[in-house]
Amino acid sequence: DAKDWTLPPFELIEKDGGFFGRGVADDKDEAAIYVANLIRMKQEGYVPRRSIVVALTTDEEGGDFNGVRYLLDKHPQLLEAAFVFNEGGGGQLDETGRRMANTVQAAEKKFQNYTIVATNAGGHSSRPRPDNAIVELGKALQGITPTLLPVKLNAVTTEYLKRSADGRGGETGKAMAALAANPADAAALKVLEQDPALNAMIRSACVPTMIKGGHAQNALPQRAEATVNCRLVPDEDAKAVLGLITQATAGAKVTVTIDEERAASPASPIDGAVLATIDRVTQQMWKGVPVIPTMSTGATDSSPFREKGVPAYGVSGLFYGPESGAHGMNERVPVQSFYEGQEFLYRLAKEATVE
Repeated sequence: DAKDWTLPPFELIEKDGGFFGRGVADDKDEAAIYVANLIRMKQEGYVPRRSIVVALTTDEEGGDFNGVRYLLDKHPQLLEAAFVFNEGGGGQLDETGRRMANTVQAAEKKFQNYTIVATNAGGHSSRPRPDNAIVELGKALQGITPTLLPVKLNAVTTEYLKRSADGRGGETGKAMAALAANPADAAALKVLEQDPALNAMIRSACVPTMIKGGHAQNALPQRAEATVNCRLVPDEDAKAVLGLITQATAGAKVTVTIDEERAASPASPIDGAVLATIDRVTQQMWKGVPVIPTMSTGATDSSPFREKGVPAYGVSGLFYGPESGAHGMNERVPVQSFYEGQEFLYRLAKEATVE
């Protein structure tokens, strides 16, 4: 909401070493960079050995009728690719501004919704009855916790924990290394569960996101329902998760159903030439900064490509501090990071298209 901002959200503002505006970090910065770099290559007369296609698309988290999914289904010839570079990765800065890692998104969670419904015969609100649809729904939702599903690591998240442990340091760093070595380490898990970002990475996660119920102020509710949005690790069985949610809500008089089941999105390879190229360019620009594969807990347009068997990598070379404000008030990207990321992606595109 524009009223919540202290700066105008829908115009680009440069202030205090940052670019501010709605979407500058997610992800108008990269859209601008890819277009500018394509123009630069054309002006320089660069002739790549591979074709370079820039696609600016929409509806990454919920739309199947526009954007990449539409193009892949209806016009696949436009997006034929050996591999894809996309948003979803980026550099991490610590509190002092030190570059900790250049992360590469090689996997992402699957977006899956479930619906919990409580029904009742209803009646007049002046004559309450012991059972109530809204109350039952409330009981059910108490079972939906951030630790509802068990830990489930894959090759990408295991590698992330291993490579990030030293940079994180302290108790959290030790716990990351310990869990990578043994996913059943209860003490390490207890530490990592306290960090919402890490907890979301090491397991599938579910959370209530929408509720509706009742039909009049003076009537007992005949129906109350909630949407539970789950972000499932790539190989998680959506029907098995349905069973866990049903079990977690067993103390309430509700039914749980699965919405349209989403396709699996397998991880992209993390041991091939593409990652080696990303590492080579990273070392050219920031010697000693590690390249670390990661799994995104949100969704990007990489998922539809992976579903089609095309490796996709979220990589930008844009380094952000602890708070970029993406999707929030006064969203920002550091000016220096923006121009460094532009140079990084320019070099990366050239390195990836010479063979």
